[in-house]
Amino acid sequence: MLPFRFTYYTILDIFRFALRFIRPDPRSRVTDPVGDIVSFMHSFEEKYGRAHPVFYQGTYSQALNDAKRELRFLLVYLHGDDHQDSDEFCRNTLCAPEVISLINTRMLFWACSTNKPEGYRVSQALRENTYPFLAMIMLKDRRMTVVGRLEGLIQPDDLINQLTFIMDANQTYLVSERLEREERNQTQVLRQQQDEAYLASLRADQEKERKKREERERKRRKEEEVQQQKLAEERRRRNLQEEKERKLECLPPEPSPDDPESVKIIFKLPNDSRVERRFHFSQSLTVIHDFLFSLKESPEKFQIEANFPRRVLPCIPSEEWPNPPTLQEAGLSHTEVLFVQDLTDE
Repeated sequence: MLPFRFTYYTILDIFRFALRFIRPDPRSRVTDPVGDIVSFMHSFEEKYGRAHPVFYQGTYSQALNDAKRELRFLLVYLHGDDHQDSDEFCRNTLCAPEVISLINTRMLFWACSTNKPEGYRVSQALRENTYPFLAMIMLKDRRMTVVGRLEGLIQPDDLINQLTFIMDANQTYLVSERLEREERNQTQVLRQQQDEAYLASLRADQEKERKKREERERKRRKEEEVQQQKLAEERRRRNLQEEKERKLECLPPEPSPDDPESVKIIFKLPNDSRVERRFHFSQSLTVIHDFLFSLKESPEKFQIEANFPRRVLPCIPSEEWPNPPTLQEAGLSHTEVLFVQDLTDE
C-alpha cells in the first residue's frame, strides 16, 4: 500500500487557489518585461544596496539565448516579496562578497520578483515550491536545461558549495558542446573557403562573359545610335522643309511698289547675301519672320535686328509680346535694312 503524503494549506493558500478560477491573475499579462527587470533592480538596490551580483538587464528569453550562445551557466533567482526568508537571503547571502565574486566570474545572473509579470511568467515555467528560489540552467544535449534547483534559505558558504558542485558536475557538457561547436565552425569555415574559391572562379568566368556581352552590346548600341541619329536628322530636315513650304504658302501677296502703305525691306543674311521684299504696314512682324524662315538660305533659328535705333524686333509671340506688333507699330519706315542674326547654335 502506497503511503499518503499530507500537505497543509493555510486559509490564505486556499483562498488564492480558489481566486484563480474566479478572475485571472493580472500578472499573467506581460506588457513590459524589460521594465519589470529594471523596476526590480531599482527596488533591490534601494532595499539591499548596490553591492550585489551583476543583474542581467534583459528578458528571461534573452538571458537564455545569451547563455546558450556563450556556453555559460545561467543562474535564475525568483524573489518572493512576501516570503519571510527573502530579506535575510538577499541581505546576508546573495550580497555576500564571496557569493558576488563567484556569480560574476562563472555565470550569468538573471533575477526578478514574482510580483512582476515577467517574474510571474518565469515562475510558471520553473514551478518553484518556496522562496528563496534559485535555478541553474545550461545548454545540455542541445537544449537549455535546469540542472540544479535550490529552494529555501541558505547560507553563503552552502550556496557557494552547491553552485560549485552543480557546475563541476555539468562542466563536461559545456566542454563537449564547445568542442562540437569548434568542429562545426572548422567544417563550416572549410566549406565556406571552398565555396568562396568556387564562387571566385565562377565570378571570374562570369565577369569575362559579361565584358564580352557588354562590348557586343556597346557596339550594337553605337551602331543603332548612329542609325537613329541619321534617321532623326533626316526627319528633322524633312520636317523643316515642310514647315518652310507651309510658311511660304501662307505668306500674303507682296504689295506693289506704288502702294503707299508698302514697306521695302532689305534683309542681310548671316552668309552675307541680301534678300529684298515688300510688306504692308498693317501686317504683323510675324509675316517678316515667316518670309525669312521660308528661304532656303536662312538659318533654322534666328532673330531680326533693326539698326537705327539698334533693337531686336519682336517677330514671334513671347511673354512680353503675346501678339507681335505690326510693321507700323514697330516704327519701320518705307525703306528699311534689317539684319538676320543666326541663333541656331545658341
